[in-house]
Amino acid sequence: MAVVVAVVVVVVVAVVVVVVVAVVGLIYDARPMLTFAVLLAAFLVGSIPTGVLVARSRGVDLRRVGSGNIGATNVGRALGKKWATFVLMVDAGKGALPVLVLDRYLSDPWLPALGGLAAVLGQAFSIFLRGRGGKGVATSLGAGLALAPLPALACLGTFVVFFAAFRIVSIGSLAAVTCFPLFLWLFHLATAPRLTFALAVAVLVTVRHRANLGRLARGEEHRA
Repeated sequence: MAVVVAVVVVVVVAVVVVVVVAVVGLIYDARPMLTFAVLLAAFLVGSIPTGVLVARSRGVDLRRVGSGNIGATNVGRALGKKWATFVLMVDAGKGALPVLVLDRYLSDPWLPALGGLAAVLGQAFSIFLRGRGGKGVATSLGAGLALAPLPALACLGTFVVFFAAFRIVSIGSLAAVTCFPLFLWLFHLATAPRLTFALAVAVLVTVRHRANLGRLARGEEHRA
C-alpha cells in the first residue's frame, strides 16, 4: 500500500512541476527548461513500477519472490503468464509513449530518442523504489518500436530465436538488445539519435544483467 500511495503522490506532484516548468519554458521561449520538463516526464513515466503494483494488488511482494526483479519475467513466476503479459505490455508502453509524443509535437530529432532513453533509465532506477528497478528490457523494446519499428521487430525475432534455443530469458534479452545497433544499420536507419539510444540501452541492459551473467558463467541461470 505504501508503494501505491508513494506513486500517486509523487506522480501528482511531479506532473504539477513538469507542467509549470513546461509552461514557463513556452512563455519565455526557454528551450532548455522545456527540454528538461519533457525528459523529466519521460523518466517519471518509466519509473512507475508496474510489476510491483500489479503483484501488490494480488497480495504478492514481487521483490521477495523468485529473482526479486520487478519485470515481466519474475511476474510470470509469481502470478502466471497472463499478468506477465500485461506487465510486459505496460512496460513497453512506458517506453513508446514518450517517443511518440515527442516525435509528434516537437521538431528536434534528438528528443524522441532521449525521451525513450529517459524512460528506460526510469524503469531501471525507479524513484519510487529508492533507485532500484528492473532491467529495462521491455521499456527498451517499446521505445525501440516507436523509434525504428522494423529493427526493433528484428530484435524481437532475435529474442525468440535465442530463447527457443536456450530457454533462458536473459540470453534472449541480451542478444536482442546487442543486435539493435546492427539492425539499425542493416535497415539504413542508423541516425545519430537512434544509434545513441541503441548503444546506451545495450550498455545499460547488459550492466543490469550482471547478476544473470554471473549465474550464466556458473551454469546456474534460471530456465523457462
